[in-house]
Amino acid sequence: MASRKQKRKQSPAPSQTMPRWMLAAGGSLLLILVLGSLVTADWYYAMPADTKVTYVGANTCIKCHEKEHAEWAGSDHDLAMDLATDETVLADFNDAELPHHDLTSKMFRRDGKFMINTEGPDGQMHDYEIKYVFGVHPLQQYMVEMEPPTPGSPPGSIGRVQVLRESWDTVLKKWFYLSPPDVKEKLAVDDPLHWTGRTQNWNHYCADCHSTNLQKNFDLATNSYHTTFTDIDVNCETCHGPGSAHVELANATSLFWDRNLGYGLRKLKGDSTEAQLTQVETCGTCHSRRQVICPSYQLGDNFYDQFNNELIAPQTYYCDGQIMEEDYVYGSFLQSKMFHKGIRCTDCHDPHTTKLKFEGNLLCTSCHQHPAGKYDTPAHHFHKTGSTGTSCVECHMPETTYMEVDPRRDHSIRIPRPDLSVELGTPNACTKCHLDKADLPREEHPDVTRYDQWLALARAGDEDVKAGLAGVDRWALDAVNQWYGDTSKIPKEEHFAHKLARAWSNEPTAGEGLVEMVRDTKLPGIVRASGMMYLANYLNEDSVQAALRFMSDKDPQVRIAAIETLRDVPPLSPNLQAKVLDALLIRLNDEDRSVRTAAAWSLANEDSRALELRGESEAFVKALSEAMDAIKRDNDQPASHLSMGVLYERMGKIPEAEKAYRTAIRLDPGFTGPRSNLVTLLQQRQDSEEQQMRQLVIQGQRPAAEAMAEDLGKRAVEIARLRIEELRNIERDVSQQPNFAPLQYQYGSALYMAAKHTSPETAEPFFNDAFDAYKKAKELDPNNAQYALMYVLISQYLERWDEADQAIANLTELVPNNPEFMQLKREIDARVSPRQQQQRQR
Repeated sequence: MASRKQKRKQSPAPSQTMPRWMLAAGGSLLLILVLGSLVTADWYYAMPADTKVTYVGANTCIKCHEKEHAEWAGSDHDLAMDLATDETVLADFNDAELPHHDLTSKMFRRDGKFMINTEGPDGQMHDYEIKYVFGVHPLQQYMVEMEPPTPGSPPGSIGRVQVLRESWDTVLKKWFYLSPPDVKEKLAVDDPLHWTGRTQNWNHYCADCHSTNLQKNFDLATNSYHTTFTDIDVNCETCHGPGSAHVELANATSLFWDRNLGYGLRKLKGDSTEAQLTQVETCGTCHSRRQVICPSYQLGDNFYDQFNNELIAPQTYYCDGQIMEEDYVYGSFLQSKMFHKGIRCTDCHDPHTTKLKFEGNLLCTSCHQHPAGKYDTPAHHFHKTGSTGTSCVECHMPETTYMEVDPRRDHSIRIPRPDLSVELGTPNACTKCHLDKADLPREEHPDVTRYDQWLALARAGDEDVKAGLAGVDRWALDAVNQWYGDTSKIPKEEHFAHKLARAWSNEPTAGEGLVEMVRDTKLPGIVRASGMMYLANYLNEDSVQAALRFMSDKDPQVRIAAIETLRDVPPLSPNLQAKVLDALLIRLNDEDRSVRTAAAWSLANEDSRALELRGESEAFVKALSEAMDAIKRDNDQPASHLSMGVLYERMGKIPEAEKAYRTAIRLDPGFTGPRSNLVTLLQQRQDSEEQQMRQLVIQGQRPAAEAMAEDLGKRAVEIARLRIEELRNIERDVSQQPNFAPLQYQYGSALYMAAKHTSPETAEPFFNDAFDAYKKAKELDPNNAQYALMYVLISQYLERWDEADQAIANLTELVPNNPEFMQLKREIDARVSPRQQQQRQR
């Protein structure tokens, strides 16, 4: 037997016995593990989710995205704004002239610059240089830098820029004067609508959506702008968001994009509901009427973190949701079935060229691929092949012309409803195409040719126009009943248009219908929120309970409307008041900034200290700070400082409120509103100090009383001056909008206060004018209880007993069983009845 030593010698070493393939496999496994660890680490490493993103400029994007840039070049977004050069200016500046009203503007060239001679803010004719152009089709507008940026401004800053009303029709190739909507008379130079006025200011009203990364940079102390942007037009980062994170990730050596930030851009593509909503909201950023809530942008912010869109209101929409004034598409698209079925903007529009993807009906039938001949055939539309009536968009997306020459389609994509037109006077596509059948007073309106123009006359109260359009509406309804069967016999739920129409007319019973609107979750969120908004005029125990339930609705529009509806709720039972407060406290922590700020506004009052007892002060302070940031973002506007003053007043911060109102007046002396609020504060202080002075006299402290007299005298003079200035502003507003009931009511109140604070010898004309204004407000809006009440009170005060008798009868019929109104009726009856008896005896 061999020794152990020999055995050991005979036994080969392990390396000699292990096959090489096993060694290779082991090495490969080790390499895989190492590589896997590295790849895992590479994937796991990520930028923080709250990484602050910044703008890098379009030139950075072009390096990798040449194809997309080539498609974008020449698009409406590319041409949204530009410097005025030989290449960009389309209009005739070869000594062209444009007569309008009682002056003639002249467009010419000087030293290679584009110039205009037109009326300036002083009412005199001046030469101005055209610095920038706006848009390209179907019109181009021109801008003047009225005030250059002050020395020391950021590089590339732009000062105060105003948009001219002299515009160029790029289709007909001619100059035209772009009047404000429904304003055809000459504008006074101090009118906000004048081209040098506030509403034609580029820095505030236009720049946000015509340039990329716009920073207004308004200096409140000097009332001057130092505006900057990354790109002068609507560029890559306008839609995709700031590109700093994307560029950093693209240039990194990682195998992956970021697990937190993805591509580092807004997620605009993909089949998810989130991607669809993000894309629509991204377009809605500019294509909507909205209030800015957050002045800064951060990746991941949704629409309601940044904005709060307008709801369906009579100044913008018809009661069925069709557009009246420009809604920039978003508000109408939210009403459409297309939006709720997941359709997004790029299903119809190329995202870079902005052009439609298909021509004609193929734009619709590319998706609506139903059995052959279901829609694109006379069996559906009942029109002759090749006629206008065969076009899907003519029936389902009718046009309205804005800015004189710019036809835009309603994106609510609705089925024509001539029955609603017959019942409520809403527009319909049938009447639009068949105006030739209308008996209209064409001789009286030779310049009116379009349907939207006739509708405007009907809204203004032209009875002949109303009757002519109504005749075609009835004809259209008969045709629809003939084609599709008598629709009146089909049981159906009442359309929300009827409910909104009753609310807009202030009908006493409209509240129940509004609650039904809000409860109907089949309706679009913007419609339900609109119903909630007008429910504020019909608050009682039941409607407050309904608003409370929907303060936690899944749609932020409804939550915001519910909060605002309950903002200044009338006295309720202690239990219900506590529920309202609890619901508002919850909303302070809402996921959407626009909801949080609305809650903060509601809770901002002198009782805010109650929040501390509930442990919610930190959330309140944060949300209130967000609300104030939103207001300060527009600190170049007097309305912003008016809002800030109201907010301070709610919190009992009277000195701060007074300062805000004075700032609003300083920014725009012609702005209506802040003087009235300021007068109220000053009068309250005046009354209090006058009482103090009388007490000092009674107490024998005459020197101290006399020391107060000078300040009281100065304040009395200021109050009188402010009242006169405000009255002049309101008189101007009323002359421009004589048929706007709220303005007539405001005018009546201003006249009444002027009469109360003037000498008896001069008061009578003010009282008489106040009577006329209150009466007109009531006639314009006969179902408004507040207007009816003030008409009763002014009639009683002036002892116009016939008017008072009829007015109180109307009021008690409008609001029966109101104890205050019934007492007022008894007081008037006590004066009227004896007088009537005396008249009978005569």
